Amino acid sequence: MRVFVASLATETNTFSPLFVDRSAFEDAFYCPPGTHPPTPTLCSAPMVAARRRAAADGFALTEGTATWAEPAGLVSREAYESLRDEILGQLERAMPLDVALFGLHGAMVARDYDDCEGDLLARAREIVGPGCVIGAELDMHCHLTDKRVASADVLVAFKEFPHTDFLQRAEDLVDLCLRAARKEVAPVSEVFDCRAMAGFMTSREPGRSFVDRMLAMEGNDGILSVSVAHGFGAADVYDVGTKVLVVADGEANRGKARALAEKLGREIIGWGPHGGTPPHYTPEEAIAKALAEAVQPIVFADRWDSPGGGVAGDSSVMVEALMRHPEIPAAIGALWDPVAVSLCRGAGAGAEIPLRFCGKAAATSGSPIDAVVTVRATTDDLLIPFEQSLVSLGPAASVSIGNLDIVLATGRAQTFSPPVFADLGIDLASKKIVVVKSSNHFYAAFSRIAAQIHYLDTGGPFPSDPTKVTYHKARRPLSPLDPNPWL
Repeated sequence: MRVFVASLATETNTFSPLFVDRSAFEDAFYCPPGTHPPTPTLCSAPMVAARRRAAADGFALTEGTATWAEPAGLVSREAYESLRDEILGQLERAMPLDVALFGLHGAMVARDYDDCEGDLLARAREIVGPGCVIGAELDMHCHLTDKRVASADVLVAFKEFPHTDFLQRAEDLVDLCLRAARKEVAPVSEVFDCRAMAGFMTSREPGRSFVDRMLAMEGNDGILSVSVAHGFGAADVYDVGTKVLVVADGEANRGKARALAEKLGREIIGWGPHGGTPPHYTPEEAIAKALAEAVQPIVFADRWDSPGGGVAGDSSVMVEALMRHPEIPAAIGALWDPVAVSLCRGAGAGAEIPLRFCGKAAATSGSPIDAVVTVRATTDDLLIPFEQSLVSLGPAASVSIGNLDIVLATGRAQTFSPPVFADLGIDLASKKIVVVKSSNHFYAAFSRIAAQIHYLDTGGPFPSDPTKVTYHKARRPLSPLDPNPWL
């Protein structure tokens, strides 16, 4: 048995003013063959899962490049093509192969390539031929295109949001592909298009029970795998929106797969446009809600200014709101501002300095904050855990304005876990309000220390409401832009 594995991933917000070249991949995470660490990143988990199975089963494993860029705007054509061709060259040199595995995101868009993953998988199929099993792991916030479904034998998406299961799903992928190569199963795929942007969280109902039922279906009655591609609403591409993918064993079970995909898809549609998401509060509503609750800390997620959504993470809107309530002990972070970080590090811990920070990347980022701050702490590298991986926010600093503590970072990444604050001297237990720049990936770690968790809408820039932006490429009809044709 000969197996190849590689990873190429980012998440593209086509409305974002931030752009991605090859250096964005090399600066964030770039591992040439054989250099991937023992722990997985979000989209490179197939590398680790394949290593484990190779050690256990004794098959020959060839590792290609693994790379990731933090979510942002369009990827340059040169960046995508150079990384794609690097991996395809490695794949060709590894031939002949029984299995080719890929760790992808599924919402990568480059200039002139609206479906990067479909393009990569189709070219990989041309190299390996029909006899090699191709499998790929996708983030659930992917665009499930016909091209990638046709090019791969097995596609497996994360099920959990927050993404706590990326290694488990990679292990599922590797296992299914090995079984297919050994002719123990014959995967066939069926997709139901919900014709809606209908994502949901699994940290709350109805998503939690729904995913538990999905997991229970796998391995029973000819069903091998069930995935929901939530889609990534901040991308103007043809296949934006939610789809259900069911992989069954053999043509005899194709009808079951088709029926199950439609049944699950119609259930999601039945929740309505907001059935899978919690209430989102404006800054002043959030502060009032926190003051009405007799517990602390109360964590609010600034979802639409999360770097995980491809935006800057430098919105000052909630900072300004908290500054209007100086009596409230609060913390917010991590906000992206490399210049402010360099000034704080230059001044040093304990210094009191005038500082302009945040509110710079876009009109929706709010206005820059000008304040006299006290530098609490600095670090050369704010390294924080996210499930089995470690994420670097680069050089960082914490500053104080009275009762308000703020974390500023050089690197753009979500606020995955409390060490973002704790490692810079901020005691969250002493805070009434804690604001994190994250969509939902903070949930698993922060739920251990939070008295309550709520969600913010500070007005952008994600965009938060798809009906308020213009989609030129999205297939129609598509709810909530149009009435859903399935209802």
